[in-house]
Amino acid sequence: MTSIVTDIDGQKRLAGEAAALLVEPGQVVGLGTGSTAAHFVRALAARGIAVKGVPTSEATAALARELDIPLVGVDDVTRIDITVDGADEIGPELALIKGGGGALLREKLVWELSRRCVVIADAAKALPVLGAFPLPVEVVAFGHKGTSRRICDVLADCDIAMPPRLRKRDGEPFRTDSGNLIYDIDCGEIADPSALADALKGVTGVVEHGLFLGLADIALVGGADGRVTEILP
Repeated sequence: MTSIVTDIDGQKRLAGEAAALLVEPGQVVGLGTGSTAAHFVRALAARGIAVKGVPTSEATAALARELDIPLVGVDDVTRIDITVDGADEIGPELALIKGGGGALLREKLVWELSRRCVVIADAAKALPVLGAFPLPVEVVAFGHKGTSRRICDVLADCDIAMPPRLRKRDGEPFRTDSGNLIYDIDCGEIADPSALADALKGVTGVVEHGLFLGLADIALVGGADGRVTEILP
């Protein structure tokens, strides 16, 4: 018998614990970033199986070390068996918006190196159309204002009226673990995620964007009914 789980964090925990059961002993595991991914990392440590973790951020690396999960660098492996990570939005065909935590570049590098990618989330993250959550775009700091203007041109071509805004923390520009800046875009409904993704990658100064398309193999979504729903592309 399942119990009602009305709090968002409880739903995240359900998804993280379900994902930890997918990991097999001896695997190299990509460790995502953010509050949902942290539940997975804790659940994985609780299983006590021998794995090696590839963290996607310094924060995740610190948590894994605290929990005695052995770590390896992304350049020390040729393939990652499974990566588990959260998402800010899950859309049709498991198209995702990620990067609310600022680790989108490292996350995407790890995802693209993985044989299997599992996205975990609470029920509110699964939406019929992407775009309610701001889309992060990571840019190099040098000449970033010019980059933002070029992004504006791309957005206009994609019928997105809102300009990108520089992410700040404590009044200062937010820096990623790689030393880059992030611009967030309030896109509204994204009619053609693939076209927007391609257009953004073509802008000089853009390092990466938060559209993760064609990468997730399965989503595990924790629900208020205490169950975890599997969503396939």
